[in-house]
Amino acid sequence: MASHESTGAVSQRLISLDAFRGFTMAGMILVNNGGDGAHTYPQLVHSYWNGCTFTDWIFPFFLWISGVSTTYAMAVRKSRGASNRDLVLQVLRRSALIFIVGVLLNGFPFGLLGNSAFSLATWRIPGVLQRIAVCYLIGSLFYMYMPSRRFWMVILGLFVSYWAMMQFIPVPDVGAGSWERGKNFAAYVDQLVIGSHAYFRTYPWDPEGIVSTLPAIATFLLGLLAGDYLRKASPGREEKTVWLFITGCVMLLASLVLDMWIPINKRLWTPSYVLMTAGWAHMMFAAFYFLIDVKAYKRWSTPFVMFGMNAIFIYALSSVMESLVQAVTLGVTDPAGSVEQVSLQNLSMRFWFSPLFSPYNASLAYAVSFVLVTALVAFVMWRKKWFVKI
Repeated sequence: MASHESTGAVSQRLISLDAFRGFTMAGMILVNNGGDGAHTYPQLVHSYWNGCTFTDWIFPFFLWISGVSTTYAMAVRKSRGASNRDLVLQVLRRSALIFIVGVLLNGFPFGLLGNSAFSLATWRIPGVLQRIAVCYLIGSLFYMYMPSRRFWMVILGLFVSYWAMMQFIPVPDVGAGSWERGKNFAAYVDQLVIGSHAYFRTYPWDPEGIVSTLPAIATFLLGLLAGDYLRKASPGREEKTVWLFITGCVMLLASLVLDMWIPINKRLWTPSYVLMTAGWAHMMFAAFYFLIDVKAYKRWSTPFVMFGMNAIFIYALSSVMESLVQAVTLGVTDPAGSVEQVSLQNLSMRFWFSPLFSPYNASLAYAVSFVLVTALVAFVMWRKKWFVKI
């Protein structure tokens, strides 16, 4: 296994990382559960194509955090005497489990309730957890068998390989070098390989498709690099905060320069998007780290820590809840006397939120209510020390 420098206390938990993970998870639930898609604040939806909103930060933040936390988890297992074989088997098991959970969440509730459509022929295979699983698998193996100082070469190789494929491989009826929505090399590969199993809203391509996973691996590797730096015995925590912030600023500036040639684009997970979101992740985590682990201002972060300690479980719960409120329907009689089947989501918007707020604020209030419900579950699990590990 490659040597990675460690502090003396490898098992010491980084509270700021739990809090930042929890902040990111709360943000993911917020942006995934708007009550009315036609009336959602622009920052709470993904960019249609090029550009970046707050919503576009969420997924790469979580992927970056996964990279940071992997360095700590690996150190703990090594300190307990785990062999290379043990670590590889654990990585394979965890990757497979995360991938399977993601696929099952895509299919839930399997057409069994209300208006929920489901077909084996169109069961979506890619997804958020699936991409995390793939990046975790590949990134962890790199971390185990390659010194992290060489990761920059791997990241550069991923960026150049991705750019070369997108820029120079011709696509039928499109040509080479296209970065347009649905008319590019990544979309063409998804159409050939994933086919009907792509996301139905973007079919025939998928936002978590095959080619765009290459630069997503770079996001995970940047998290590994940050984690390795945080675990070093020196410099001190104040200096680490400064360097995290400076590194974030450099990456953010680099992304803006690169944007002149390769657009910042979440759907394609472009290298410029990797650098921009990793830059923001560095800077925002630096703030969490400084306040919580350097200055010991911890009380304010407790709600986020509760989310962060059971992040994947809370994400799965929110996904199941989202599917249920859309799939479960009730009959509502209109003024003409006919019965209309209305989903629980639309019912709650119609009778609870819309009468109280303007359309955009009603949609936001619905999303906030989703966060509060999952926060209650997170609180109970935290108080009872129930931590679901995958």
